[in-house]
Amino acid sequence: MRPFQFTYFATTPEDTLRLGEIIGQRVKAGDVILLCGDLGAGKTWLTKGIAKGLEVPFSYPITSPTFTFVHEYPGRIPLYHIDLYRLEGDIDWDSLGLEEYLYGRGVTVIEWAEKLCEAFVPERFLKAEILFYKKGRKIKISTNIEHLKRIGYDLNSKLK
Repeated sequence: MRPFQFTYFATTPEDTLRLGEIIGQRVKAGDVILLCGDLGAGKTWLTKGIAKGLEVPFSYPITSPTFTFVHEYPGRIPLYHIDLYRLEGDIDWDSLGLEEYLYGRGVTVIEWAEKLCEAFVPERFLKAEILFYKKGRKIKISTNIEHLKRIGYDLNSKLK
């Protein structure tokens, strides 16, 4: 199956938030969103938008779980927000318990997904690579899952 790819240019953090909201409105339980990019690129902003699209109550502040590894949020579908930033060196990936999130009943967002061991990357995923670009961000999205491909087509038409 050929992957679907497109690039979105966000000129403000609110653009990134809106992109995430559209993604969050369309994902299904079991979907995994891999976020890659430098420090400050907008991974947490994209996650905040996904949470909004999943109808996570506003009373839950969406913050990067850098020191706690994972945050769980209730919503239309549970949101599991994982941050791999602090992981370095030889990691016993089996001991982290990622499978329950990657193959669970919620939507899993992984910040710093470029650190994820390739053996743990699930078949069902949408990858967003966020790059600094001029005065904004270039967000390169790719997926090979049919309903996530439709997200891409919707995003292309709604965000132009």
